[in-house]
Amino acid sequence: MQDVTDLPFMRVMAHYGAPDYFFTEFFRVHAQSRPEKHILRSITESQTGRPVFAQLIGEDIGHMVRTVQELLHYPVAGIDLNMGCPAPKIYKKNVGGGLLRDPAKIDELLGALRAAVPGLFTVKMRLGFDSTVNYERILALIAKHSVDLLSVHGRTVKEMYRSEVHYDFIAVAARTVRCPVLANGNVTSAARATAVLAETGAAGVMIGRHAIRNPWIFRQTREQLAGLAVFQPTLADVREYIDRLYRETNHPGCPESAHVAKMKKYLNFVGQSVDADGAFLHDMRRAMAEADLFAVCDRHLLTEPTKPFANEPYPGIIARPNCETPIQSCSLDSVTA
Repeated sequence: MQDVTDLPFMRVMAHYGAPDYFFTEFFRVHAQSRPEKHILRSITESQTGRPVFAQLIGEDIGHMVRTVQELLHYPVAGIDLNMGCPAPKIYKKNVGGGLLRDPAKIDELLGALRAAVPGLFTVKMRLGFDSTVNYERILALIAKHSVDLLSVHGRTVKEMYRSEVHYDFIAVAARTVRCPVLANGNVTSAARATAVLAETGAAGVMIGRHAIRNPWIFRQTREQLAGLAVFQPTLADVREYIDRLYRETNHPGCPESAHVAKMKKYLNFVGQSVDADGAFLHDMRRAMAEADLFAVCDRHLLTEPTKPFANEPYPGIIARPNCETPIQSCSLDSVTA
């Protein structure tokens, strides 16, 4: 997710059980753009032991190709094209999910990028912009341009994250394109990942928001698929996760108030599985200083430290990130198979 999947966050995920590979935050591509240095760090300084794909968002073919050529000087695992971001300020520029309105443009862009990428070229998409009318046509273009991996979020752009996920459409992609397909959308737990794989026939799953809530989800999914006992974190484990996340993401010179605000973005997701009545979220959102924030964590997580952390979000407990919508876009993009 944008503003989430940076180098410190990748380190935290790797500590609890890394995904098979990571996708960076998206590099914004336009006439004046150059690959953002803080995103490059997640490629050049990664010590997670996992491949890292460079994700691009843009629509100008010349500048997209130029950016690919620049990124190929770095140790990227491959190049990923974002055709799924549902944030209005993104799709209104005809990038991200906005591209799904224009199959002819997609055809041209995929062809240019495929020619520019000598190694792995991957694509992330939704089912369409406001309908699925172009879906199978776009899948045909994925096959035409020999895309190496396709991730499909089972909603349209306009459905954002509100509707049910249309896994039947992901199954269509898994049956019809020649490359492996990753299923994305409401993969909330290891049990859910197993069910989604069975329902869609996908090669793997892509997990975004729920990896913020539960950093053990990749480990748990591997254990579930292997028929092993699945690790069950406790509230004390969650308290340790929050402490690690705070330390790893605390940049030198960052004001305490700013870092506390950033932590609330993460904790809005974590809190979905702490308690059924949302008391942790209520109190956490009102903390303004580091000491207040950790006092809330201690009160809610260490009073009953051995209580299991819920594998699924509690019904009716909604994450309300205090940040721009792209934190919920499918670009954290961690994958497990």
